[in-house]
Amino acid sequence: MSLFGAIDVSASALTANRLQMDVTAENLANAQTTRTADGGPYRRKTVVLAEQTGGADFGRALDGAMRTTAGTAARSAAAGAAPGGVAVTGIVEHPAPPRLVYDPGHPDANAEGYVEMPAVDTVVEMVDLISASRAYEANVTAMQATKQMFTRTLDLLR
Repeated sequence: MSLFGAIDVSASALTANRLQMDVTAENLANAQTTRTADGGPYRRKTVVLAEQTGGADFGRALDGAMRTTAGTAARSAAAGAAPGGVAVTGIVEHPAPPRLVYDPGHPDANAEGYVEMPAVDTVVEMVDLISASRAYEANVTAMQATKQMFTRTLDLLR
């Protein structure tokens, strides 16, 4: 994998992490929304991620690199394995049914006085937000390390 490939992988992960944080923030902002444009309560959303293959998977690239000796054979085997990264395949609504909360004075209450509230757990959302934030930080660190390696390589070539 080239240095630019490592940056591409980190960049794809940064984009995915940013979208995860945005969707989580939307879930938190709508945790009390009882009426949406669709007519019902807000539905929790999640981001679906998948491996983005770039020609060869990691296992085959590692196996090829391990089987060859140092030199041009190793470089040619590694060159065939394009970096992948992560891709967002979609944003889906969570299938959990809404919670029923007794509040007869609420404008969206049914005949029995129950209001359908979104199935959004703020603790779960905060854990998801922290997790995505930590992953974002890790990918920024990986990108900075790649940049430092690239800079040192250029310094050696001078």
